[in-house]
Amino acid sequence: MTRTHETPIPRALANHLPWSAEDWTASDDRVRGGKSQSYIECSERIGCFHGDLDITALGGAGFASQRTRGEDTVWDLAAYAGIALDVEKADSKRYTFILKDELLPPSPDSGWEQSTISYEYDFTIEPKQSRSQAATVSIPWSALRATYRGKEKSDAPPPDLGKIKRMSIMMRRY
Repeated sequence: MTRTHETPIPRALANHLPWSAEDWTASDDRVRGGKSQSYIECSERIGCFHGDLDITALGGAGFASQRTRGEDTVWDLAAYAGIALDVEKADSKRYTFILKDELLPPSPDSGWEQSTISYEYDFTIEPKQSRSQAATVSIPWSALRATYRGKEKSDAPPPDLGKIKRMSIMMRRY
């Protein structure tokens, strides 16, 4: 297993409203029989994403992530050119920021959430970049790549930025 370290997740969401662990939930590879596990700890200004990424299960396709909760929450980001993520502590590992504009009800057969298109951006921040101050990851909407179940989907429409329903931060084996 690879320790993900205590890497804070970005605090640039929702005009710096206070972080709350109740707004987030784990979405780890355990849903597919893996062993990875993630957590979020929150103070008013910082969300700290940490956990264990198991790269031995699932043929090396492990992932650990935290995502926003709620099926009814919608963010209107259409007036913005992108999002800026402030990261106060870096560890040289690769992370993925994910947006979703569509959520489907759970499958009637399995009860699992049905897959939809994800819009992803991968980033790495070297520790030297963030020693004295937070590093900022600027993500223009045009830099997001559409994926479906982890595979790039070049014919997908751009995200509907007026109705973002989920945001996630993920670490997986690359």
